[in-house]
Amino acid sequence: MLDANRSGTATASPRAAAQELVAPVLPLPPTGLAARCTRVLLSPYARLSLLVALLVGAAACVLLFEPQRLLTHGWPPQLGGAAAAVVFAAAYGLCTVAFVPRPLLNLAAGALFGSQVGLATALTGTVLGAGVAFGLGRLLGQDALRPLLRGRWLRAADGQLSRHGLRSMLALRLFPGVPFWAANYCAAVSRMGWLPFLLATGLGSVPNTAAYAVAGARASAPTSPAFLIAMACIAVPALAGTAVAWRKRHQLRGR
Repeated sequence: MLDANRSGTATASPRAAAQELVAPVLPLPPTGLAARCTRVLLSPYARLSLLVALLVGAAACVLLFEPQRLLTHGWPPQLGGAAAAVVFAAAYGLCTVAFVPRPLLNLAAGALFGSQVGLATALTGTVLGAGVAFGLGRLLGQDALRPLLRGRWLRAADGQLSRHGLRSMLALRLFPGVPFWAANYCAAVSRMGWLPFLLATGLGSVPNTAAYAVAGARASAPTSPAFLIAMACIAVPALAGTAVAWRKRHQLRGR
C-alpha cells in the first residue's frame, strides 16, 4: 500500500516494504535415500561403469556366438533378399560396437551379397555402428572422461576433433591405423557434432569398404583382375599410412 505524507508524495507502507525485501524461498533438493541413489546412479562415473559393462558384455557375446562363422557357413537359408540385407546391416552395426574387426565383416558382406549390395549393406552397417558407439560414448562416457584429458597429446587430439571434426574424422576413416571403435569413442568424448561425424564416417569408409566387399565377392577367383585390384586398394592405403607414421615418428619423439 502507498501512504501519502505531508509533502504530498506517496510512500510504501512498512508491511509492503517488508514483503518486497523478502527473497523468494526456493525448494530444497530432496535429500532422501532415493534421491541420493538417483544422484549416484546418474553420476558420470556410474554411467562410465555402465558403458564398460555394456561393451564387455557385447564382446563376450561375440566370443560366444562367433559371427565370423558367416564366412564359412553362409547366411541362414530362411532369410533372403532385402530382409537378409537389412538384418545383416543391423548385425554389422552391433558387431562393430562389440569390437568385431570391420575387414572381416566387409569380406562377409561381399561374399554373401556380392560387390554392389555387399558394399551398400556394409556402409549402412558402418554408419549405424558408428552412430550407436558415438551415442553411447557421448551419453555414458563423455562427462567422466573429459576431465582426464590432461596430457599434451590428448588435449591436441581433442582440440583437433572438436574444431576440425569433419576433416579429422575423414582422414581417420580413409587411412588405416586407428581402430574403428577407438575413433568412434574418441570422437564421442570430444565436442564433435553428430552430423560431421556421421558424414565423415560414411564418406571416408567407402574406398576401404568397397575394396573388401569386392575381395569377398571374388574370393573364389583369387587370380581375377577384380580381386587383385581390390587387394591393391587394401594394401596401398595401409602402406601409405605406415610411411606417414614412420616419417612423423621423430616429430612425436621430439614433443
